[in-house]
Amino acid sequence: MAYTAPLDDMLFVLEDLCGLDAIAQLPGLEEASPDMVAAILEEAGKFAGNVLSPLNVTGDQQGLGFDDGAVTTPTGWKDAYDQLVEMGWNSPTAAPDHGGMGLPQVVNACIQEMFQGANMSFQLCPMLTQGAIEAIEGYASDALKETYLPNLVSGVWTGTMNLTEPQAGSDLAAIRSKAEPEGDHYRISGQKIFITYGEHDMAENIIHLVLARLPDAPAGVKGISLFIVPKFIVNADGSLGDLNDVRCVSIEHKLGIHASPTCTLAFGDKGGAIGYLVGEANKGLQYMFAMMNNARLNVGIQGIGVAEHATQHAVAYAMERKQGGTPEGSAPTIMGHPDVRRMLGLMASRTQAARILAYRAAASLDFAHRAEDAETRAYHQRRVDFLIPVAKGWSTELGVSSASYGVQVHGGMGFVEETGAAQHLRDARITTIYEGTTGIQALDLVGRKIARDKGEAAREIIAEMRKSADALAQMTAPGADWAALSRGVAEAAHLMSETTDWLVSQNGHEPQAAAVSVLEMFGITLGAWAMGDAALHAAKRIADGRGSKALSAKLNFAGFYMTNVFPQARGLQQIAMAGAGNVLTLQSADFGV
Repeated sequence: MAYTAPLDDMLFVLEDLCGLDAIAQLPGLEEASPDMVAAILEEAGKFAGNVLSPLNVTGDQQGLGFDDGAVTTPTGWKDAYDQLVEMGWNSPTAAPDHGGMGLPQVVNACIQEMFQGANMSFQLCPMLTQGAIEAIEGYASDALKETYLPNLVSGVWTGTMNLTEPQAGSDLAAIRSKAEPEGDHYRISGQKIFITYGEHDMAENIIHLVLARLPDAPAGVKGISLFIVPKFIVNADGSLGDLNDVRCVSIEHKLGIHASPTCTLAFGDKGGAIGYLVGEANKGLQYMFAMMNNARLNVGIQGIGVAEHATQHAVAYAMERKQGGTPEGSAPTIMGHPDVRRMLGLMASRTQAARILAYRAAASLDFAHRAEDAETRAYHQRRVDFLIPVAKGWSTELGVSSASYGVQVHGGMGFVEETGAAQHLRDARITTIYEGTTGIQALDLVGRKIARDKGEAAREIIAEMRKSADALAQMTAPGADWAALSRGVAEAAHLMSETTDWLVSQNGHEPQAAAVSVLEMFGITLGAWAMGDAALHAAKRIADGRGSKALSAKLNFAGFYMTNVFPQARGLQQIAMAGAGNVLTLQSADFGV
């Protein structure tokens, strides 16, 4: 199950499809030259392959220890975390003022994909710490920033997100945790469940970001505030004081990510945990969702990382497994069988398309946060808002299906734990659930993003898709059927345009019933655009004498995607626009209830 970072493809996407040169012109990102980024990613790839990947299987097999509220991570986990901290990989995008690297979001997307692909259970901890850093950096007082950011950025401390309660999953309006004012702080009480890395032994302190209600808070989501609740109280001089009134009651026994502690945390069993208000009262959900937006993109990247690892694993097995005759009569392994190549083609081409889509979303984050003119920032914020639910939902769903194909490529051996193929599938399954299920991402896409701006962001991307189709139609270089690629991207733009117009015109519940089909269709059509652009730029590099086997393969994968993946979009559009009514006619009695 060795993992090798796909550095060549990452750099190709960054430079040719995400505009790394333009990103390096943004204020504060001037050091992000192609040469510097390549060197950084090379080192990150070594850490992923040499340190994190070998621990993936052993961590899965060993799992976690739990005794009287204390969690013990698997052998090698803490050493790996110490190395991550020492090398500065904990929070690559954090501001240098607080000890971060100050890298672009799009470069961090590459790093996240490597680390998540190599060892998802491990990387969940730094991923959530990055979210905590963003929330504190964006909304906390200067005093709280000074107290908490340096050690969070360095990784001496880690961070968590505390939203879910037993009665409040996706419905955060049902949160019951309380915050009672007491001098310059608050006393927090309540229970939170499914808290990733809510307790562990890798860092000296854990900083919990907790949603709770003040005594006079209005009902519903408008009455939720955000609090910093440290595991150990931080003294005025920065040293650690007493253990706070928060404890880990239990850890979950899960289908996958066995080495990642998923905790139930009890706050306030002994009078109330000391917490500190972040920002203004009753705006906690607004702050947490800003933090969750990037977390959702990172979970989408998890799906891509697992899909990449599962693909590498399946390809390696297909190249060594000797069985049956092949159509050519010469290929000695199952790689010669057309159906094996079909499955591997689905895995590889969709992973490559999803990578481009996610990196483009991350690049727009950089422009939305750092561009000097307001119009550019607003344009890219619209794009971020539109792309993130698609990137999260589609990428994680294809991560699960790619891992499932990986099991299938292994045949009966894939169902045996010793081969490791099953771990990818078990680990990937959670990605479609946490940080908002695929259904929630789809509702966000059609009910908030498209309905809110009447399809403006979608139409801006559709215009770019049509330009790409025109450029493909003008291409004459050998190596690809450019007319077919152009037709595919043009049709993708047409399907998106028709579906967007339909969504905007609806007043009933049909968009909700169609939402997941719409999200998947948008993922596939945006993927067609991505692969069309990838083929175009790969051909230009080849024509400039900068060709490689990988770039030639990119042309083949683009053609494969257009004929073996993209046609599914037509059926999904039909399901969305014609099938929503039949979803709504189903009643509980139809299920025998």
